[in-house]
Amino acid sequence: MPEGVPLVVFFSVVVPVLVLGAVVVTLIYYRSREKQLMIEKGIPPEQMLEMLKSKRSPYTLMKIGIIIFFFGFGLGFGILMAETTGDDPWGFFLTFTFTGLGFVAASLIAKKLEDRDKEKERQLNS
Repeated sequence: MPEGVPLVVFFSVVVPVLVLGAVVVTLIYYRSREKQLMIEKGIPPEQMLEMLKSKRSPYTLMKIGIIIFFFGFGLGFGILMAETTGDDPWGFFLTFTFTGLGFVAASLIAKKLEDRDKEKERQLNS
């Protein structure tokens, strides 16, 4: 077995699972905390449901997909560069660089689509 295989397996399987788990747990915690605060303020259940529905973004899955794509691309390209040059830091550098680019791209694309939706809604209401 080549030397780099356990490290590759660790970064391509274990780290994404841990990160995804941390994100899910954090999301569940903050949503439950938000609901607790609404209950403490005495907001009726109907109004609470309406507020929670209005906060949902229809582009959340698209954003996650773009980020995961850039993460995978950065990881693959980083491993390729590390194998080609024999220099290990390429994997870390390119993975984090492309993941950051994925966050920026997802944010810009979602903002553009949300602005387009608001413009369509404004035209329909006029």
